[in-house]
Formats: sequence, structure tokens, C-alpha cells
Amino acid sequence: MSPSSAKGRKRGNSFIIITDRIEHDPAHHLAGPFMPQTPLGSLTPVEERSASPFRGRTFSRPSVSPWLRWAIEPVEAFKLLIVPVVLYVNWEVLAPWLGKSLEPILYPILGPYPNAQSANPFGVFFLLSHYIPTSTLDDPRYQKGWFDLAFIAYHIVFWSMVRQFVTINICRPIAKYYGIRKEGKLDRFGEQGYAVFYFFIMGCWGLRIMAQLPTWWYRTEYFWIDYPHWDMVPELKRYYLMQMAYWSQQLLVMLLKFEKPRKDYNELVAHHIVTIWLVGWSYLVNLTLIGNAVYMSMDIPDTSLAFSKLLNYIQWERAKVVSFALFIGIWTYFRHILNLVILYSVWTEFDLIPEHTRVWDPPRGVWLPYWMKYQIFVPIALLQLLNLFWYYLIMRILYRAIMTSVTDDERSDDEDDDEDDGKDTKED
Repeated sequence: MSPSSAKGRKRGNSFIIITDRIEHDPAHHLAGPFMPQTPLGSLTPVEERSASPFRGRTFSRPSVSPWLRWAIEPVEAFKLLIVPVVLYVNWEVLAPWLGKSLEPILYPILGPYPNAQSANPFGVFFLLSHYIPTSTLDDPRYQKGWFDLAFIAYHIVFWSMVRQFVTINICRPIAKYYGIRKEGKLDRFGEQGYAVFYFFIMGCWGLRIMAQLPTWWYRTEYFWIDYPHWDMVPELKRYYLMQMAYWSQQLLVMLLKFEKPRKDYNELVAHHIVTIWLVGWSYLVNLTLIGNAVYMSMDIPDTSLAFSKLLNYIQWERAKVVSFALFIGIWTYFRHILNLVILYSVWTEFDLIPEHTRVWDPPRGVWLPYWMKYQIFVPIALLQLLNLFWYYLIMRILYRAIMTSVTDDERSDDEDDDEDDGKDTKED
């Protein structure tokens, strides 16, 4: 046997060993089967949760500052969310008496609004800012600006409240109704339930937004025609900022370690940082049309994956088999076929952007010199490579299901058993 063939066989064996290790690692986020990057954090109130082992030691939840209680308690988050709303209403009530005396002060700060009534300094937290005054009320348009950061910060708190409410007050009772008692499984069920909630809503919303755009159903040439697309329809801007707030909230919970860290903690932190970078970058350089298309290709299959996971937990045998089969079809179409369509567009249609916009000129809102083609292509290509790796693992699960008639996610169940050590949760 030649040395080169021996090295090739060794590399092949190494790949098999790595994939086997991932497939049977219950703490890895790719296992079980390949759950999407769902919101992280314990869904169990602190007083009910028992200590769980992590890498041979007991995980102790760090004490939470009173200033961060909103991240784990829905009531505290709601209190923060209601403050700008109350101030906004008070301003609206007082505005008629103040007249236009404050308009010369607020206009340079807040900029133009669709109408005079909207010039409320507290609206920047939950209403869109940076209205384009040349647009009409029949077709309002918005641009990006610094007050978008206030909107994102507000909705980080919003997603924290929604996540905790859904997982504790909705998913937890449902899980108990179907006989799930162990704390780890209750947490996992809550994560997947919230994933279905979030990705279904955002997938449908992204679909509705695309229907309003010239890019409807991946007419990819309009990703580039008439660039820069700096003027956004209201729904598109709100959708983008809500996505940014969601991923920022995920990263915050991980960095503050509000849940027991997984073995692939560093990988997940890196993933969320890269995701936020990609979302922010596409928003900054006015590529929101292609960003909407990428979001849809991710959110819709994530919904079907999380739903299959829920069926696995409640042991609906026939339903989970059908759901898993549908999931494979949805995943193949959205994560691979449509993703490859987007990549093909970046590589072959990039030159459809107008000639005068092929420069780096931020004041004019143009950010696409020739080398940006590769800046756009490479991250999406890397994402596709990761999806292909996941697809390979999914096919292994399908093969196991056909050969052994087993579609259960016993790996994540084993992880939960280790965490709980056979202990059931207290009955409510």
C-alpha cells in the first residue's frame, strides 16, 4: 500500500470517527437530531431546579444582578417594556398643551416623521425611526439610523419576556400533560416549543414581506437591480431589527450563563457572534432584500425541525415519522436548493448593480466595489457547507430509521437523564 493511499484512508477514518462522536454526543448542539439554534437558558424557576453535573462538576447558576432580572423573569421584563409606553402616552396627552414650543428642539434630534403626532421622543423604542420625508403616507419608507439601536435594545427585553412566558407558562404545562416530568426534558421541550413559536412566526412574516418585494419567490436578479436598496418598506425594517434583537438576546443569555453551559459552549457563542455580524452587515450595506431571502431559507426549515423534535418528546410515533419525512423535504428545498440559488445569483448576477454604485461610498449608501462580491459569497458558501454537513448527519438518522425503525432522539434524552439523575419535577 502506498503512503498516499494510507494517508487518505486515515483521513477518511478520522472523518467517520468525528461524525460518530458528534452523533453520539448528547451535549453537542448538532446532535439530536440537529436542533436549530434555539433560545438558550433554563426554563425552570431557580427555586425548582436541582444542581446538574457538567463535565464532572456541579454547575452553580451565577447570581443575577437585580438590573438583569428581566432576562429570566417575564414580569420584570414586562415592567421595563411598559415604561416607554407609559411615557409615550403621557407625552401624547401633554403634547397639545405644549404646542410647538419643543418642535425646534426635537426635530434636529429625532428627524422627520410621517406626521406631527408621531414626533414623540419615546416612540424610538417600539416605533420605527428615520422616516424618509420624501416618501408618501400611501407608501412610507424608512432608512437606517442610530435610533435603530434603541429599538433593538427594547426588543431584546421583549424577546426575553416572550421566551420565558412561552416556555414556562405554555410549553411546560403541555409537557407535563404528556407525562414529561424530568427537569432536563421539560427544559428541552420548552426550547423546542419556543423554537416552533419563533421560527413559524418569523418564517410566515418573512414570506409576507417577500410577497411585497420584487424578489418574490427568489427572483434573484432583483437582489442587485436598482441597488442601493436603502429605503425600506416599514415591515422589512421592523422584521430585520426584530431578528437582530432575537439573536442578540440569545448571545446575552449565553454570555451571562443563565443556563448550564453545553460542551460546545464556545462554538455556540462564536455562532451567535457571526450571525449577529452577518445580520448587521447586510443591514448596514443595504442588502436587506437578499437578507430576507436568506432568512426565509433558514427559518422555515427550523420550524419543521423543532416541530419534529416536539413530536419525538411526546412519543407520537406515526406523527413524528411523517413529520420527519416532511422535514427532510423542506430542509432539502430551503437549506440547499434555494441557498444554492442565492449563491449562484451572487456569483453570476452581482454585476447587475448599476455601474455608478460599484464603489465604496457610505455617504451615498453604496458599499459594493468589485471585491464585495467575494465578501458576500464566502459567508453564504460557508453556511452552505455547514448545512451540507448537517444534511449528511440527517441522512444518517434517516438511514438508521429505515434500517432499525428507530427515529427517537435517544441521545438528547440520555443527556436529560444524566442531568436529572432520575429525579422528577415537583407537581404544580
